[in-house]
Amino acid sequence: MKACPNCGEEVIGREGKKFCNSYCKSNFHYERRKEKEDSFFKTVDKQLKLNRRILKNYNKAGKATVRTEVLTNHGFNPNYFTHYWKSKKGDVYLFCYEFGFITFKDAKGTKKYTLVKWQDHMGKVVD
Repeated sequence: MKACPNCGEEVIGREGKKFCNSYCKSNFHYERRKEKEDSFFKTVDKQLKLNRRILKNYNKAGKATVRTEVLTNHGFNPNYFTHYWKSKKGDVYLFCYEFGFITFKDAKGTKKYTLVKWQDHMGKVVD
C-alpha cells in the first residue's frame, strides 16, 4: 500500500489516490507553496535587517560619514531599502527602517555614505 506524503499514514481508496484525506492534501500543498514563497521574502527580510543593524552600528550620533567599502565588507547591500526621502535640495536618501544613507564622492573621488537617522520633519510633504 501507499503512504500519504503528508502524514505517512496508509492511503486507502481508489487506485492513484495520493493522500489519506482532503486535509493532508491541502496541508501538503500549502506547506510546499509556503516554502517557495518564504525563500524570497526571507532573503529580502534578512538583508533589510542586516542593513539596518549595520547602519545603526555606524551611526551612533544621528549623522555619520563612512566609506562604502567599510559597510559592504560587513554585508551591507544598498539595493535593499524600505523607503526613501527626498530633501528640499533634491537629494534622495534611502532608508532601512529608521536609518538612512546617501552615496557621494569626496574631493579625492572616494565613494562614501552619509548616514542619517529618520527625523520628524522628514515625514512632512516637501513642495
